[in-house]
Amino acid sequence: MDEERVVEGLRRAIAGAVDASARRRAEYSSDASNYRVLPTAVVFPRADEDVARTLEFARDNGLSITARGAGTSVAGNAIGPGIVLDFSRYMNAVRELDPEQRVARVQPGVVLSELQRRAGAHGLRFGPDPSTQNRCTLGGMIGNNACGPHAVAWGRTSDNVRELRILDGTGAARTLAADPSVLPGLPEFTRASLAVIRTELGRFDRQASGYGLEHLLPERGSAVARSFVGTEGTCGLLLEATVDLVPLPRATVLTVLGYPDIATAADDVAAVMACDPIAVEGIDARLVDIVRVHRGATSGVPELPRGSGWLFVESAGDTAAEAYAAAEKLCRTVSALDSRIVTDPGVAAALWRIRAEGAGLAGRTPDGHPAWPGWEDAAVPPEHLGAYLRDFDALTSDYRVDGLLYGHIGDGCIHVRLDLPIADAPQRFRAFLHDATELVVRYGGSLSGEHGDGRARSELLSVMYSQDALDVFAGYKALFDPDDVLNPGVLVAPRPIDADLRLVGVRPIESAGGFAFPDDNGDLAMAVHRCVGVGKCRADTRATGGFMCPSYLATADEKDSTRGRARVLQDVVRGALPWSSDAVDESLDLCLSCKACRSDCPAGVDVATYKSEALYRRYRHRPRPIDHYTLGWLPRWLAAMSRMPRAVNASADIGWLRRIGLRAAGMDPRRAVPRLADRSFRRIWRDLSEQADSSSHPRPAEPAIGRAPAIASADIARSAESTDGPPSPGSADDSQSVASQEVLLWVDTFTDVFDPEIGLAAVRLIESLGYRVRIPRRRVCCGLTWISTGQLDGARARLRATLNELDEHVRGGGIVVGLEPSCSAVLRADLPELLPEDPRAAATAAAVRTLAEFLAEQPNWRPPQRSGQSVVVQPHCHHHAVLGFDADRRILASMGMNVTEVTGCCGLAGNFGMQSGHYDISVAVAENGLLPALRNADDDSVLIADGFSCRAQAAQLSGRRGLHLAQFLLGE
Repeated sequence: MDEERVVEGLRRAIAGAVDASARRRAEYSSDASNYRVLPTAVVFPRADEDVARTLEFARDNGLSITARGAGTSVAGNAIGPGIVLDFSRYMNAVRELDPEQRVARVQPGVVLSELQRRAGAHGLRFGPDPSTQNRCTLGGMIGNNACGPHAVAWGRTSDNVRELRILDGTGAARTLAADPSVLPGLPEFTRASLAVIRTELGRFDRQASGYGLEHLLPERGSAVARSFVGTEGTCGLLLEATVDLVPLPRATVLTVLGYPDIATAADDVAAVMACDPIAVEGIDARLVDIVRVHRGATSGVPELPRGSGWLFVESAGDTAAEAYAAAEKLCRTVSALDSRIVTDPGVAAALWRIRAEGAGLAGRTPDGHPAWPGWEDAAVPPEHLGAYLRDFDALTSDYRVDGLLYGHIGDGCIHVRLDLPIADAPQRFRAFLHDATELVVRYGGSLSGEHGDGRARSELLSVMYSQDALDVFAGYKALFDPDDVLNPGVLVAPRPIDADLRLVGVRPIESAGGFAFPDDNGDLAMAVHRCVGVGKCRADTRATGGFMCPSYLATADEKDSTRGRARVLQDVVRGALPWSSDAVDESLDLCLSCKACRSDCPAGVDVATYKSEALYRRYRHRPRPIDHYTLGWLPRWLAAMSRMPRAVNASADIGWLRRIGLRAAGMDPRRAVPRLADRSFRRIWRDLSEQADSSSHPRPAEPAIGRAPAIASADIARSAESTDGPPSPGSADDSQSVASQEVLLWVDTFTDVFDPEIGLAAVRLIESLGYRVRIPRRRVCCGLTWISTGQLDGARARLRATLNELDEHVRGGGIVVGLEPSCSAVLRADLPELLPEDPRAAATAAAVRTLAEFLAEQPNWRPPQRSGQSVVVQPHCHHHAVLGFDADRRILASMGMNVTEVTGCCGLAGNFGMQSGHYDISVAVAENGLLPALRNADDDSVLIADGFSCRAQAAQLSGRRGLHLAQFLLGE
């Protein structure tokens, strides 16, 4: 059937949403694997009846069904050619939680972290905890029998499932528990298959490949529900699950054990397990190095014991003393080079995050090459793990592939992403996977230890299992799904491992003169394929911190996730969609260009840059939307309007005139127009300079606008006396030593025409430290608004003018202090990527400081104390993502205040919230963090927000005036 008829038929049949647009199909064509299969349609069921009717429709029309949760399946378990059922959007409730019986009843789309939050209120938790727990769904975990670090204590998902309500492939509703007769023919099938099941299945805990039919054995309780876990959506559609909960440990302690390498650490696992840990994770030194780089010097990795491979071992007890005693016993028992017992919860959390970040950060090898799943979770019995790892290292060397090791050492499961030769498929790609399979089978292991087989390994099951076992798998599926409607091509009658690979056939994209993409060999195709689908952009960061992805948090729609946008762009670079398609427009429309994905995505996906490049390619030398000219050229218009601020402000005060003007300019008429200052900063600076010259100095040879107004020194002294402003450097000698040093203050357009008092406050602060402040002689611009609207030729012209203006100062070793985070971020990051051939670009980027960074570099500066004062701090997204907010955070923390830091975008995001059609989403994004924080704040609390858009959003939606850090430090 064509997509149009599918949509029409399904919309008549169900209450949920149906979408077969080119954009939606691209978004759901991949999960977190190497594979791409374009579905016919995507369905978002609202209730069990929708699932049943969708299945009936699929059967009647010869379509397959693939179930999907968060789409974090790394083996290609959650993609298919027919209808994809996304349970995460609507069927995501915790239906019941019984703390007495320690059970929960959940829908398949509920996110694990939500279940953990609900259970945690009763001192309980669900045992398995994969690293994707803040976005993975229970349905997905049941599909692939997920585990996590604590499986050594609480088992896999299959060990924690009590009852499952499903629809089988015929549409029949069944409740699976421990009664085999629930499925006709299952008791007879089990009896006939006993020999194969007993000899080939369930040999060790992490034998996840194939079906878990060992649970059908009478000696294992004939647990039909547990046998269904790990079937990867090939045997039924999950409607509801009843799962067991376990008590939270009363006290835990983390011990880090250091070894010469990860293989030697694996050799010691028996001694570790003898001490009854509740988690045992292994980390390779090279992964730790990658995490250090990713986190940065100021928030890096806590100190580790000596070694190049580490075990993170968690011990539990009824009291902190008991847990600590268990850790001490562990240290005495093992053969580690060195050890460290960590009792500080913050340090322990920072160490555990190394493991949590591994899945994404391992997407690049230490040499910077893209690394892929496909052989990422093989497992062997723990007693063979050290020997297996040494042989695996030799195998990867032979094939010239590389990757970063980490994993569940306690139960023999190793995670690694490798720079697999996918472009060479089927030659080296197929040969490596076959040899890797034979190696793990030699050690009695499993191709998969927890992620399932999917499209990545199902074909290889014939190496691991006998034909009799494969026939048993086929027979089991046939009982549930005789017509092969559910997730065909997986496990039974598998697709070839080298079919449907997403990267095959993708050629490098020639530069169009936009961004340089230096970290991706200048190739836009490589850049957008950074997204391997781990789905961190789908996590609810309101509880855990982070800024990605604000529009997804507002809509809960895959199209508004970083991953969804990357998938659409991946289809563009492969030639399946044109740059000018509606799919690209719709995908990028609600991207706020916040750049949070640049820092928060473990793979370094930067959709803001890709969006700018896409707009550039689409509209270059073509007419653009009107807002590209109004908002995209905003500094040009503001420079003109700042000459007549009173007239402009008076016009904006006339409601009907403002609304007409905004509509005509492509903006939302509900927006207020920010008021221009009576005098711009540059005008004030000029006036002060002229006053200083006329009173005590001959007129300078250079234009006065480039000099610091000497009158500022008196203002500083008065400010220091009347406020708790920052003291000057410690001694006269210190002051004298820096008196001749110049700091160039970058006067951005927003500070200049809207908030000149911020610039003046910054001058006072900087000069109080003995520096001489100057500003650019000419009005220059970073080109931010041109960049955000994809007008990259115009942006480059402005950046070249900026380099011309700043070059002499930078070459002399001077620094540039920026006040508006978005403009500083352009100079720090976009400048070198737009002008890579200009040697001045990198030097200028390195010279840029935020005000907080500049102050933090002053050894004798101390911030004023504001003990007991309450402040709400809204970091600008670009401050968070590009510049780093650590310096600001440390300054505020040292002032003795009660600080509430907003984690998330304000929602205005430069031009985004002003554009027509974006107002409602802009407000919804503000409701994710900023507005609740302001509503919960005391009346006398202060809002600190360096970003102009953040202050504007707060003022327009809450009536709160925000202060820049410079103003706050001066007590203004």
